[in-house]
Parts: sequence; C-alpha cells; structure tokens
Amino acid sequence: MAALGWLTPRRRSATARSVLAGEASAEAARKSTQEEQQQTPEEEGTEPQFPVHGDALAAAFFDLDNTVMQGAALFHFGRGLYKRKFFETRDLVRFAWQQAWFRLAGVEDPEHMQDARDSALSIVKGHRVAELQSIGEEIYDEYMAERIWPGTRALAQAHLDAGQKVWLVTAAPVEIATVIARRLGLTGALGTVAESVDGVYTGKLVGEPLHGPAKAEAVRALAAAEGLDLSRCAAYSDSHNDIPMLSLVGHPYAINPDSKLRKHARGLDWRLRDYRTGRKAAKVGIPAAAGVGAVAGGTAAAIALHKRRR
Repeated sequence: MAALGWLTPRRRSATARSVLAGEASAEAARKSTQEEQQQTPEEEGTEPQFPVHGDALAAAFFDLDNTVMQGAALFHFGRGLYKRKFFETRDLVRFAWQQAWFRLAGVEDPEHMQDARDSALSIVKGHRVAELQSIGEEIYDEYMAERIWPGTRALAQAHLDAGQKVWLVTAAPVEIATVIARRLGLTGALGTVAESVDGVYTGKLVGEPLHGPAKAEAVRALAAAEGLDLSRCAAYSDSHNDIPMLSLVGHPYAINPDSKLRKHARGLDWRLRDYRTGRKAAKVGIPAAAGVGAVAGGTAAAIALHKRRR
C-alpha cells in the first residue's frame, strides 16, 4: 500500500507500524464514507445545534469499546461467528474470559488483546471481505445494538446536529466498525485494517492493530486529509491507552474512564462523563454489574457445555 503522505508534524512518538496502521485505517475510512455518500442521498432540513454550529473545521472522534458500547466489539463479533460455526467452544470460552477481564478490570490487557487479535485473524483467513461485512450487519442486531450507551450516543448526536462529522476510532476490524458507525448514523469509522487480496483475507494485518499511538496516527492522518483543525475537534474515550488520541484535540473527554485516565483527565481539567454507575447508570437502564454478571454467567455456561461434550 502506497504511503499517503497526510501526516502533520507529530507531538508524540510512534512506531513505523503505528503510522502504517493509522494511514491504512484513515484511507479505508475515507474510501468507505465516499462509497456511502454515493449510495445514500443527503438528508435536508436538519437544524444545526450545539456544540459548534456550522464549524466545518471541527469533528468528533469516539473510541468504541466501553465508550460508545458496553464491552468489546471483537468479543461480540466472536460470539456471532461462533454461532455461525466459524470456530469451536474452547475458543468461545477464551473470548468470554477476555471479555470478563475487560469488564471487571476496566482496562485493556495487552496479552488478551494480542490473543484476541491472533484468534480473529486465524478465523477470518480465507473468508471473503463481503461475507464478513454481511455477517457483521447481523451480529450488530443480535449482540451490539442493545449495548450502546445512550449517553455517549447523545454526545455524538450533538456533534452531528451541529453539522460536524463524527468518526469511530477502534482496534476492532474496520469492516465491523463501519457497520456500527453506519447503524448509529455516524460519518464513518477508523479501525484495524486486515490485509486482503482479491477480496479474500490473508490472515495478516496492514501495520498493527489500531490501538494506542496508532489511533492518534489515524486521527492525525484523517484530519489532514479532511482539512480539519484538531484544536477545534473533540475526542472521547474510556481508556488511558487513548491518551495519545485525546491529547491531539482541543476538546478531550474521558467517558466511563478507567482509573489512570480519570486521574490524568482531572490533572489536565478534561471533561468527564460516566454512564456506568449510580443515578447515571439507572437513567440509561444498564447497570455495570449486570453486564459483568452476564459475561461471567456466559463463561460458566460455555465451560459447562464444553465439559458435557467431552
């Protein structure tokens, strides 16, 4: 893949693979959005509102896992693939454990992420991109739609109502991220780009997963390509791993933050929103403990099923 040459001077260091992943994700996101615009007529009559009325140089970037949606998109996608016989019960048990850890610890474990990434790549190798896109639509309805945080969705809608573009930025596969973005009415998605040849997955990545510094590189590349002023843009995330991305923009928000991000955000007077506990969780009707319990129960059920089959 040719270098895009979109990057502006960096304030934070990044590896060559992070830059490649970011550029590839930005290119895939813009290509997907252009195709959507060609297929879907623009709606008229919407009246821009807060946050910034008609600011064409501003946009918003939202992390996905535990920011827009409860839990990890890759786990929910894995559940859907398991239902469709893409892999065996022991793999589902491993995915369930990773999800339970993610929900209980509130942080992303690098080893779990690496394992999930390698498993996902081996599962999709040899399958057509179009097939996974179609399945992604079904999986969104089955497992993801009911796990969207209403509070975060309202924040994204405020940017859309102001006439701004809104992008998801996630380590999930860009094809799945694009499905979620479209279903939420967002502009598009930046996600991990898996290599494909003639429309078939090779089992390799372009660069590395869109995580940490790679997310910042993707946002930087997309902003340059779209002519955005990052100092007028907003970014939202729950994880300290996304501090590089949050630090790029003039309006960073910590959403359902982990302890490290909460401390960092308070130190820099960033805005915080938490939709998981107390009265706020009651308002959206999704207590965090209930989600953890569901995952733990699902893990136990999967293990029990596996034992009965042995």
